[in-house]
Amino acid sequence: MPGTMSKSIRFVGGLFLAVGVGVVIFAGAGPEADPALERTREQVKMLDDLYKNAVIATNKTYDGPPAIKVAKQIFAAMEKNGWHSARLVDATGDPLNEANRPISDFEKAAEKAIRGGKTYYEEVSGEGQKRKLLAATIVPAVHAKCAKCHGKAEGDLLGFIRYEIPIK
Repeated sequence: MPGTMSKSIRFVGGLFLAVGVGVVIFAGAGPEADPALERTREQVKMLDDLYKNAVIATNKTYDGPPAIKVAKQIFAAMEKNGWHSARLVDATGDPLNEANRPISDFEKAAEKAIRGGKTYYEEVSGEGQKRKLLAATIVPAVHAKCAKCHGKAEGDLLGFIRYEIPIK
């Protein structure tokens, strides 16, 4: 089946595989293993792969709304059902919509890290039952349609997805 995937979907998947390797190395460091945190990191990887592939496939298949509108609908449905929070955040410094600028301290730190070349950034907030994994994964212009709409070249950084997921 991998041979039938489009170039852009493989590109996103390839980016995330590279991110995943970094996460595994990072997560395995140190004597204090945290199985709940590891499970939540795996959940971020799965959601990131699902969201990026779904939005790209929808955007390539249908001549409909921009990818961000599809993503926002999916993110809103997940949050409404109590699963987690996700948000697309601009990292170009010149967003098409001012509402997409980094807002929280985490988003501002993630933007700085991602603009500095990192493909993944995370922080853990809270304690005990209220712990959450805040994670950010890059969103590049993966095909010509993305690049044209954003006035960028294919492969250029557009922003990131910010995840906020309870650690269980």
